Amino acid sequence: MIRIAAVGDIHLGTDSAGTFAPVLRDLVGRADVLLLAGDLTQHGRPEEAEVVAAEIARAEIPVVAVLGNHDYHGDAEEEITAILTAAGATVLEGAGTVHDIGGVRLGVAGVKGFGGGFAGASGSDFGEPLMKAFVRHARDVANNLLFALEELDCDIRVALTHYAPVPDTLIGERAEIYPFLGSYHLAEAVDAGGAELALHGHAHAGSERGSTAGGVPVRNVARPVIGKACALYEIGVRTAIDAERAEVRTSPHSADLVTPVTP
Repeated sequence: MIRIAAVGDIHLGTDSAGTFAPVLRDLVGRADVLLLAGDLTQHGRPEEAEVVAAEIARAEIPVVAVLGNHDYHGDAEEEITAILTAAGATVLEGAGTVHDIGGVRLGVAGVKGFGGGFAGASGSDFGEPLMKAFVRHARDVANNLLFALEELDCDIRVALTHYAPVPDTLIGERAEIYPFLGSYHLAEAVDAGGAELALHGHAHAGSERGSTAGGVPVRNVARPVIGKACALYEIGVRTAIDAERAEVRTSPHSADLVTPVTP
């Protein structure tokens, strides 16, 4: 089993030094990898990214991240990526990474994602140029996620985004803002790309659990939603006799177990 720690929307600022490093220390022996689902900074300023970098620099497990809309706010996303990369994190945008964990190859594909909405209430590639550009960008980002998932040479695939791929994990947010919180194009990529688990943040007032149309478990790991420092998940390798869907249940330690179900 691979043990995944995940959290999004930590929103560290210049006054946050020393607040996240203890979380990483607590994960030693409890998790094999930490996935960060975007909004790592408050306003997307490089000096905030330096704080994040200092917090994760001594991590004893791999740290994989995507950026969020807050991290893009200061138009310094490339600098932020470089700062986090120098601290040892792998920052994904339309790319993937593979980690060998006890002989099991865990692949993570990541994009920030984008809005656009969901079936029955989504934007259309029609009308004004700005609207068409909005929807096309959502599709392009999802296509990048699909490509990254397909390129992974691994035993287990995880999709990491900031924006939500399904509306299930937005329940609790105002329905009027769903189109700005995620896109069904991301869920299509998750299903087509063969992911076993999808993790995202962004929706602070949303719900933790959902699934794609193809049955892939989706978890909203925004810190205000999970209500703790990190969520912990375990996921096992599928075999030829495993079902095409996964069961998600709660362990005695309140960590999800995403395990294959045999027919």
